[in-house]
This record gives sequence, C-alpha cells and structure tokens, in this order.
Amino acid sequence: MPGRDYRELAAVFVGGALGAAARAGLNSLAEPDPTRWPWPTFTANIVGAFLVGYFTTRLLERLPLSSYRRPLLGTGLCGGLTTFSTMQVETLDMIEHQRYGLALGYIAASIAAGLLAVYLATAAVRRVRVR
Repeated sequence: MPGRDYRELAAVFVGGALGAAARAGLNSLAEPDPTRWPWPTFTANIVGAFLVGYFTTRLLERLPLSSYRRPLLGTGLCGGLTTFSTMQVETLDMIEHQRYGLALGYIAASIAAGLLAVYLATAAVRRVRVR
C-alpha cells in the first residue's frame, strides 16, 4: 500500500510485544480468583495509565517530534500492558460469584486510580523546567 510506514507499524508491534510480555509476567504472579481483588490486572492498568500520561505529555510537550516514539511507547507498550477487556471479564466473574461489592469497588477504583495516575504523570512532566 502506498504511503504506509512499516517502521511505524514495527514500532507498535515491538512496543505491544513488550507491554504484553510485562502484563503476562504480572499475571503469572497470582492465580485468577473471582472472590479476590485482581491485583495483576489492576496494577498493569494503573501503571499503564501513568505511563500513558507520562509519555503523551513528555512526547508532545517536551521532546522534538518523532514518528516512532508515540507508536512505540503509547500505542504499543501501554496498549499491550493495559487490558480493559480482562478487567471486564474479571468484573463479570465477580458478579457471577455474587461479589457485587468487590466488582463495584474494582470498577470504581480502576477508573479513579487510572485517572489519578494520568493526572500525576502529566503534572510531574509539566513540573520539570524546560531548559
């Protein structure tokens, strides 16, 4: 296809592979249990949200433009690390096991902590003076 930048696709692929490998490593630390807090997924999603805030702000506001940093770090790495679909499945499993409070807490904490992580990362990048 004309105009397709295969280096950009490669950046997304490499970043995605690294993010997915990190998430798989986290997931291997605990067996899934719908009656308990899913720490591996929660951790991956909050760390990923922090990194999205950090990379997006840093790449857009602090560094010279690059065609490959955002696809590698934002789309690839953070996209591979975070997993909204797993959060949904875990929440449905909690509901099926009648752990309604746990499910509601998981959803609320995931959204709140994710937004806070993005905010803190963005604020941290903007706090550093540009020379």
